Parts: sequence; C-alpha cells; structure tokens
Amino acid sequence: VCSCEGYRGKDKQEDNVKNPRPQSRFGCLAKMKVNSRITGKYRVTEFIVEHAHETTTPSKSHLHRSQRKMIIPQVVEVHLADDSGITPKTSCELMARRAGGRENLGFIPEDYRNHLRSKRTMKMKSGDTGGVLEYLQKMQLEDSNFFYAIQVDEDDLITNIFWADVKMMIDYSYFGDVVCFDTTYRKNKEGRPFAMFVGVNHHKLTIIFGAALLYDETTESFIWLFITFAKAMSEKKPKTTVLLVVRAVLKVVHAVLLAERAVLGSFCCSTGHHVTFKVVTL
Repeated sequence: VCSCEGYRGKDKQEDNVKNPRPQSRFGCLAKMKVNSRITGKYRVTEFIVEHAHETTTPSKSHLHRSQRKMIIPQVVEVHLADDSGITPKTSCELMARRAGGRENLGFIPEDYRNHLRSKRTMKMKSGDTGGVLEYLQKMQLEDSNFFYAIQVDEDDLITNIFWADVKMMIDYSYFGDVVCFDTTYRKNKEGRPFAMFVGVNHHKLTIIFGAALLYDETTESFIWLFITFAKAMSEKKPKTTVLLVVRAVLKVVHAVLLAERAVLGSFCCSTGHHVTFKVVTL
C-alpha cells in the first residue's frame, strides 16, 4: 500500500500541542496485491496506480522511512564520533560528503539523532542521571499526578531535571506565598548544583515544593526551571521569593514568577556562610 494510506488516528493530546506535526496520511488507495502460486511464482492480482496526493520526486524518494537504514559500518562510525566528542551535525555532514551527498547516505540526520538517543539512554542507566530518570519514570507510573520535566541540549543530552510529587503541589497551594529557592545545598561529584524550592507550613516546619538537578547556574537554566516550576504549580505565583543564589537570578524571578518582592541572600565566597540579607523590590 502507499505510505499515505488510511488516516491518522485521533490523539487527545493533539489539542494541547503548540506545533502539531503535518498530516502525512490522506486515505490514498494506491496499492499492489501479490499472491504466491503453487509453482513458486508470484502473480499480481490487484494494482491501483492512481494516488490521492502528489507523489514524491525521484530526488527525494530516499527520504521515505522504508528507504532509510543505517548499516553496521555507519553505526560503528556514529559511536566512535560520539565517544570522541564530535557533534552529530559535524559527523553527519562528514559522512554525507564521503558518500557523495546526503541522497547516497541511506539515512537522514533525524535517524542519526534517534540512534544516538537510544545509545545514550542505555548508557545512562548505569549513571547518576540515568538513575534519577528511571526513578522519576517509576514514580509517574505509580502516580499519574507525579510531575517531572527534563531539558535537553542540541545534542539530545539531558541538562536539567525538575520533579514534584502530589504532596509538594498540595503544600504549595496552601503555603506557597513565600518560597525560598536555594542552589547552595550541595553539588554532586560532577559539580552539578542541586536546587530546591522550599517553604514553611503552619507548624513552622520546612516543606519542599519541588527539586531540580541542574547542569549549571546560567540564566538559561534558571529560566527553564522557573517556567517549569510555575507550570507544575498551575501557574500560581508566590508573593515573596527568597533567593539563596547569585544576583542575576533576580531578573529571571521577576520575568517568570512575577513575585512582588525578592529577598536576596548574600554569601562569603570563601566560607559559604551568610553575610547579609537584602530585600529587593521588583
């Protein structure tokens, strides 16, 4: 049958998708039916040549999924390039040049990235990040309301992870007017900061609203984290945010959380102890 045969099934999640995938099935009836005969030969019993859509030109036929496959030497080269730190884009372009063009490569960049993603997923299972990811996936299977989100870079490597369980979200709905955001708690052996959103309940006990494992403390990482935190908490904004981080995060808090004021904690770099606290009106 034609690759455009039938129609795409209705997905409930499509209503919330910002960039939906283009339609690829149009109910095309073009097909060829072949029967096997007792003599060992084959006979064409039905052949419909008319397509209900424009057909692919010969110069683009290699892009069809049925025509794409990575052979073993290419897979080995992909692994060597990844282990050597060569970016997927550079490696793919080099392989295409050696093959005399992308049309002779046998696969497209998306196949390359998908293969790397599978390889890295298997490799992560024995690492710290993979252990955290497996735990989060297990928690979401046990409780569909468990929230977690990951951010990946251009090479599909996991950079930032955020998670919050149902108790955290309920606590935030009651006690989320004041939130303390702290990335100074500790760092793992790879130097990645561990961040927490914490607060205080009516018993004056510390409660956790959410946690994150960050790749670094850049503005981009904080923007993603605060947007994700707000999404997890149904867009409820805190009135006051206590920041035990660098001053640059204040702009992120103002832009994302829209807190009425933020309390900036200053530290002595040599000891890590508190020096002063300053209330900053945003």
